[in-house]
Amino acid sequence: MSEFVSTKKAPFLSAQMIAKVAVLGAFAFLVMMFEVPIPFFVSFYKLGFDEVVVMIGGFALGPLAAVMIEAIKILLNLLVNSTVTAGVGELSNFLVGCAYVIPAAIYYQRHKDKQHAWLALGIGTLCMTIAGTLINYFFILPMYSAMLPLPMDDLIAAGTALNGNIDSLFMFVLLMTAPFNFVKATLSSLIVALSYKRVSGLLKR
Repeated sequence: MSEFVSTKKAPFLSAQMIAKVAVLGAFAFLVMMFEVPIPFFVSFYKLGFDEVVVMIGGFALGPLAAVMIEAIKILLNLLVNSTVTAGVGELSNFLVGCAYVIPAAIYYQRHKDKQHAWLALGIGTLCMTIAGTLINYFFILPMYSAMLPLPMDDLIAAGTALNGNIDSLFMFVLLMTAPFNFVKATLSSLIVALSYKRVSGLLKR
């Protein structure tokens, strides 16, 4: 039997399942606190691995559990970081995070083996990259620009300082946002693939 095949799960609304979701949500929040900026990207794009926890929960407990873990993580972070733009940022994190974990968890629940787990993570990575790019272009970056206030030209200039090809919002999300989300999702997926077997047993007890 494949190492990725899970055992029969408890009913979703059982006390056991709710407790697992709550613990994973709290742990994802703690991991989220250790986000760091990375070279070649604007400073407000920070790399964190909280989605690793959410994805492991999604694989082991299902896509609905992944959404709830994501929501708990976001709500806890909102309570701690109640800044002017926190709501916008956390809504973005929730939507982009769901775009990563939901398609992957749904696919994995239907094809529970190691080969399809890798494919599920690839699907999640692609969805996160596309969704993150569109959400930032149409909603998040314009909202940030209006709320801070941060002129859009200044935001674009921050990207231009790192990549001379960035001369518009479209090029910003194409050359800055999309690569960042791809890198974050790819690294998270690698960690999930390497660690799931070791930790999934704890969630199945």
